[in-house]
Amino acid sequence: MSLSKPVRRTLAHTREIRCQGFEREDGLWDIEGHITDIKTYAFDNTDRGHISAGEPIHDMWVRLTIDEDLVVHAAEAATDQSPYGICPGAAAGYQALVGSKIAPGWRREVTKRTGGVKGCTHINDMVMGPMAVTAYQTIKAKSAKNAAPRDPSTRPPLLDTCHAYDSTGPVARREFPAYFATKDKEVATES
Repeated sequence: MSLSKPVRRTLAHTREIRCQGFEREDGLWDIEGHITDIKTYAFDNTDRGHISAGEPIHDMWVRLTIDEDLVVHAAEAATDQSPYGICPGAAAGYQALVGSKIAPGWRREVTKRTGGVKGCTHINDMVMGPMAVTAYQTIKAKSAKNAAPRDPSTRPPLLDTCHAYDSTGPVARREFPAYFATKDKEVATES
């Protein structure tokens, strides 16, 4: 199923974010993100002069080197294109992410370490969302494949984190039958 047919319109802006996860030979992992913003029209810019249609306004890169526990061992950012000449100076601030962990509270931690004038809004958005998810998808999926079986006496942490993992839904019934909760069970446990 796709989106409904839109009304007639003209493309004005494209933001692309690409994230990749790499297993390194030293046992660590590199999570790389690349973000570009492109307009379909040309315009003048005080710092860059003229920006042509299709030329990136933002062209930024990030690499986080992390371990299997999602702890950041190294962080590097680079800005190839930006609307202001000063923007590339924010890249050095991303070393402040070293020692942090991609876990609950990650967004808050990134904001504390690289938010406001210490970083770049666009890079932070990429680090907080798409790169964190890419890290999880890259490392935890591979780790789970090689890990010991899950302790069945512990409630799966994925339950109730999204529509698919609804503890009253079909995936929970199939994958985690001991923790499947019918609507009746929920009412019974509340009273």
